[in-house]
Parts: sequence; structure tokens; C-alpha cells
Amino acid sequence: MNVPVEVPGLGTIVPEVDGGTIVIVESGADGAKSFLVRTLARTALRQGDIVTYLTSRDASDVREMLLDGGSATPPPPERLAVQELDSLPDWHPNGTSVGVLAIDSFSFLTLDMSPPALATMMRSFRAQCHASGLTVILATDRGMFEPRNEAIAIHLADGLIQFHTKEGPEGLVRYLRIPKWSAGTLTDRNVYYEFDGKHMAIDLRRRVL
Repeated sequence: MNVPVEVPGLGTIVPEVDGGTIVIVESGADGAKSFLVRTLARTALRQGDIVTYLTSRDASDVREMLLDGGSATPPPPERLAVQELDSLPDWHPNGTSVGVLAIDSFSFLTLDMSPPALATMMRSFRAQCHASGLTVILATDRGMFEPRNEAIAIHLADGLIQFHTKEGPEGLVRYLRIPKWSAGTLTDRNVYYEFDGKHMAIDLRRRVL
């Protein structure tokens, strides 16, 4: 099942994440990647998908954030499984995965994996996507991947959303790019956004850095 992108402005560029695909969401230290991955997972829960959320952080905190509906109806908890891991190879799924698999941080949880092992894992995800329609959403930290592993992950993914920050004349400037997407939607410009840790606003006006 496709997962709508319920972030105002961003949904205009990429309306949804297609079912049966792998999407990487990358950012630096500002937490934008985790915010988007949680938003997609919460949307999937609300529309009835089973969501498996693997995290390198405290599982109870992540579960609480995922089930916080804010001003909207809270998502149903019975379809959510959150697991805290030290390393992704430690995860042993029960049966064929369905629904949405979200991993945050994929780069942290695969730190000790060799490039061939990572490629095998990504191909396994792709096989599950094709077999059952599983949607895989991977949050990665910029600069944490070994270069070959980063290239392998992007090569075998169907989509890539990158959140960037840089210093501007009036302070920190945030923008995103979408260099790869399953539907062929490529954003060859910098799309500005604001993020305060709880809310994200996308500026669709074309501006030059």
C-alpha cells in the first residue's frame, strides 16, 4: 500500500511513497530525517498498515512519539512493533515482512557491516518488497556511512531524500533535494524548509544558495 507524504509542501513534490519500494531519508544532526520517517510511519499506521520500527534509540520513547497523534486522531497501537537494536544483523524477523519497515538509524545499525554483507541485506529487502509489497524506509546520518556502503545503499534504493543545512548571512539555512525517486520525480533544485524539531514547513519558491 502506498504511504501518503503528509508534510505540507513536500507532498506537492512527492505525493506518496510507493508500496514495495525502498526509500532512504538522509540528514545531518538536525533530526529532519527522523521526523519524516516517523511521520510516514504514523500515516501508515492510520491507514491500517502494519509498521515495524527498528531504532538505535530508546524503544519506549520512539513508540510514544509514533503514537502521539497531536491534533489528529492517534494511530492504532496494535499494528505497531518497535524494537531497539545495537546492530541490524541482530534483528531476526518472524516470517515474511508486510506493511512498512522503518529503520532509524540504518547507517548506525550497519556500522560494522562489510560492503558485500550490506549489499546482501539490501537485496533481501528488495526481494521482500517485490514478494509482499513491503515498503522500507531507511533513515541515514550524513557522514556515518563508509563511502562504499553509502553508494551500495543508494544504488539499491528506489528513492533518496536529502536534508541539508549550511550557514547563510542570517543564520542557518535548511534545504532538501530529491536526487532519486521511484516515480522519476527528480528535484534538481534546493527546496527550502524550516524545522523546529516538531513541525516542518516546506518553502516551494525557487531560490538560489
